Amino acid sequence: MTQLTNPTLRANILHSLRNRRQRGSVLGDDEEGRADASLLVASYNVHKCVGVDGRFDPGRIAQVIREIGPDLLALQEADTRFGERRGLLDLAWVERETGLQPVPLSGVAKAHGWHGNVLFFRQGAVRDVHQVKLPGLEPRGALITELDMQDGRMLRVIAAHLGLLNRSRQQQARMILDILSGRGDAPTLLMGDLNEWRLGDRSALHSLAPMFRGMPPAVPSFPSRLPVLALDRIISNRPGLLGEVKVHDTALARVASDHLPIKARLRFAESG
Repeated sequence: MTQLTNPTLRANILHSLRNRRQRGSVLGDDEEGRADASLLVASYNVHKCVGVDGRFDPGRIAQVIREIGPDLLALQEADTRFGERRGLLDLAWVERETGLQPVPLSGVAKAHGWHGNVLFFRQGAVRDVHQVKLPGLEPRGALITELDMQDGRMLRVIAAHLGLLNRSRQQQARMILDILSGRGDAPTLLMGDLNEWRLGDRSALHSLAPMFRGMPPAVPSFPSRLPVLALDRIISNRPGLLGEVKVHDTALARVASDHLPIKARLRFAESG
């Protein structure tokens, strides 16, 4: 892993500590946004439901999801990785307790997601799903989903988990961009563990800049005990579509996975 410069590392540690002091408002700020008809979107690498204490506990992950209360949620590592892929969450419980339902997939047998990626939504209807096998040495994938929202708008969501190697991430980002360039223009979100901590031209995400202009500041989300790396991202292709990206930092979230969830408000009206 490329080392962070000391100033960047110090800044991220200070950001994490400052966020911890403010965590009393972490749940209330989401309730405040519901009055303006915005949607809460979130991304969460659940680490195969194994917490930082080494305990496999899907129930804790489900409780964190309920804490967040998202309208749209992208999960990564929600299936076993080797052998027969198998889903790790109780989807019936998630839907009953949160109102979220998974985007239906084809050809995944007992798995809940596509290469561990699951996209949940609360409202609207699925228009189209494209299950993408991403290039690289590791088995990685992305879901490109088009949702018809209740107000009649279409929202495109890419839920992805990019590779650990910089070269793989560059190839994967270019493939996603190539696929999107062949589709019609629409409000689009890219959500997931993009495994990229670099900024500027050195970042594998730099190739996404032609479509995802003006990426919001990344927030440290890993490791969950004291996050210093901004591996998880929510970005959009429309100015004003997303509000501030935040980490969901609670006592339970800190132990349930090695990543903290991230979240943001989606406001169609402000994006034009």
